[in-house]
Amino acid sequence: MKLELKGITKVFGSLVANDHIDLVVEPGEIHALLGENGAGKSTLMNVLYGLYDPDDGQILLDDKPVNFTGPGDAVAAGIGMVHQHFMLVPVFTVAESVVLGYEPTGAAGLINLREARTRVKDISDRFGFHVDPDAYIEDLPVGVQQRVEIIKALSRDARVLILDEPTAVLTPQETDDLIEIMRQLKASGTSIVFITHKLREVRAVADKITVIRRGKVVGEANPTSTETELASMMVGRSVSMTVDKAPAEPGEDAFQVADLTVLDADGKTMVDHLSFSVRRGEILAVAGVQGNGQTELTETILGLTEPVTGSLTLDGTELVGRGVKDRLRAGLGFVPEDRSTDGIIASFSVAENLVLDLYDTEPFASGMAMSPAMVRRSAEQRVSEFDIRLTSVDDPISTLSGGNQQKVVIAREMSRPLRLLVASQPTRGLDVGSIEFMHKRIVSERDNGTPVLIVSTELDEVLALADRIAVMYRGRMVGIVEAGTHRDVLGLMMAGVPLEEAQAQAAEHRTTMAAADAVAEQEGRQ
Repeated sequence: MKLELKGITKVFGSLVANDHIDLVVEPGEIHALLGENGAGKSTLMNVLYGLYDPDDGQILLDDKPVNFTGPGDAVAAGIGMVHQHFMLVPVFTVAESVVLGYEPTGAAGLINLREARTRVKDISDRFGFHVDPDAYIEDLPVGVQQRVEIIKALSRDARVLILDEPTAVLTPQETDDLIEIMRQLKASGTSIVFITHKLREVRAVADKITVIRRGKVVGEANPTSTETELASMMVGRSVSMTVDKAPAEPGEDAFQVADLTVLDADGKTMVDHLSFSVRRGEILAVAGVQGNGQTELTETILGLTEPVTGSLTLDGTELVGRGVKDRLRAGLGFVPEDRSTDGIIASFSVAENLVLDLYDTEPFASGMAMSPAMVRRSAEQRVSEFDIRLTSVDDPISTLSGGNQQKVVIAREMSRPLRLLVASQPTRGLDVGSIEFMHKRIVSERDNGTPVLIVSTELDEVLALADRIAVMYRGRMVGIVEAGTHRDVLGLMMAGVPLEEAQAQAAEHRTTMAAADAVAEQEGRQ
């Protein structure tokens, strides 16, 4: 199916979210819509999906004008959408979630769950999704939940599939799986609109790239364009793709983790006798494949989970046994890995979210009364400082794009004096310009003498930011290495290979590859 958008315009008050946008997606094409946080990408797709009425412009499918009064019309026309924040019911099974609103029924009008299961299994088997129709949504990893959303769209015969920031919450392994799924869908004739700001993924999978900046199309690019060229188009200026930082000048140990053991609700050991320290003025990055205890480690540092054994000391003060509020007041800054669940309150305004941990302290409160004027004034300063794209600080934070929600969390945590900064997936959902800004803020915090603990599944980010790198595997510390350690060594350690063995294997692999290259070069000369 050919999709064409002509002159689409959408205005919210004084904000022009989409300004006469033209877009053509050919049948069986992966068309990437690239832009920074708040550029208008999601708004444009919400117009296409019938969630918003355009103020101007036209939508055409196979050269025929269409008018959608809601998502039902879009679905009926063959358009499916996987939203950035999944539209799934946690307590439903996969089969129930897939057919919700389009339930197959029997003669008596009862829902035919057998047919629903068969529908899920057929699509899952066709594309190799490996999704259990009877599994409950709340028990599934994020990457599998995304597959359920894709199955839901395909079960309704979607010929154009919109993927809105599909990799924002995925691990690198899940991202690779999704890219392979996109290629399979393309091969089956499905057109895909791929909304993202991740340049490497765009170059890996897109057939065509359209770049949007501040609501306008600023150009088209080929996947052969460099990341630097794409970043400049997105942001409108040159962007540094590396982290510029002076060598660390660490002081004494400021934060110490000793013999820490943490169990999950089922009694499984998630953190296994873990010990390490973070020094003043250094960035210690924790690397590892998602699910190896990093989440439980950070939640225990914040106080959401109590350890079975071990201690956590900050500047000599024991944190174990103290509540979350006490730890925040002790100078802990915390950026959670899941902003929507743990970082914000969706129904609260942007201004209120910016003072969630300070709302009852001066200057935001006096006695029992909060000062809305001070809260608002502070929010406007933070919005300007962190370049948060919004209409008003009084709007619910749920109206912001995912990347701008992340900026709110970061602005809240880094706008007060800190004695320890813990940031889990700090740049998840951010565009290249915002990542550059965030990295500078983290390095600046380090240079101010703050101990910084970063947890990231992005190996490039770990290598760029870290002064030392700690690798976790199945809840244990495989080893702590200095910055500059080869990524091959880190990759082996992330698979559980001890440091010395990983170094030996990596060196042997590089020697073998160098010899193979030499042979290939010699054969080429002959």
